[in-house]
Amino acid sequence: MIARVLTIAWNTGREAVRSKLLYTLLFFALVLIFASLILAGISYVERDRILQDIGFASIRFFAIAIAIFVGVGLIHKEVDRRTVYTILSKPLSRGEFLIGKYAGLVATLWLQAAIMVAAFAAVSLLRGAPLGAGHAAAFALLAIELAVVVAIATLFSAFTTPMLATLFTGGVWIAGNLTRNLRDLGADSEVGLVRQVTSLLYGVLPDLASFNLSIEAAHGLPVAASDVWLPVAYGSAYVAVVLVCAVSIFERRDFK
Repeated sequence: MIARVLTIAWNTGREAVRSKLLYTLLFFALVLIFASLILAGISYVERDRILQDIGFASIRFFAIAIAIFVGVGLIHKEVDRRTVYTILSKPLSRGEFLIGKYAGLVATLWLQAAIMVAAFAAVSLLRGAPLGAGHAAAFALLAIELAVVVAIATLFSAFTTPMLATLFTGGVWIAGNLTRNLRDLGADSEVGLVRQVTSLLYGVLPDLASFNLSIEAAHGLPVAASDVWLPVAYGSAYVAVVLVCAVSIFERRDFK
């Protein structure tokens, strides 16, 4: 089973790195990261913080964009080109196929994120901006956030079109960054139904704000161990649940 999943993952990675959209978004991310040198240079105060704030925002935005726009099309391409019939005619289950696709895309995204992180580190060193454990923690949690977003994209791709999957995944990502505000808003409400609905949404939607330590890293604030391992555990569990749902739906899908 593992060998079959790894084979699908390897082929998925090879297919993903041929995507022109991936290189286009990666190029703009690198341009913006290096342009932060100029943007920080025209400021008279907190240049290092501005430099790293722009770098963190660029990496997170473009990494998520690649995860969404590249991820939602992988399964659809196999179905559209009818190659899915050939693949699934071999001793390979639909679940193994889907998990392999997911693993291959996550590995590809982590690779391109590593390229952007290397550019961020190079710019920081050129500017003399500090790099520390907080930065490593922030980038580690970004990797987990990417895994969560790809799992969500895989779920929607398992049963709908690329356009709808893109819209749904983007909507969940936006909502996932606001779930804490939604929870707090519901907790302050005097209407019981509102409290119940907001609590339910907070439990169902991913708490993506827990993966964002860019402010702590850029400002040199201390990061506790629980600020890292708790989101890692939460993200891993969320990915597992979403993939189980995706596999369950994909196994029942009619490709005709």
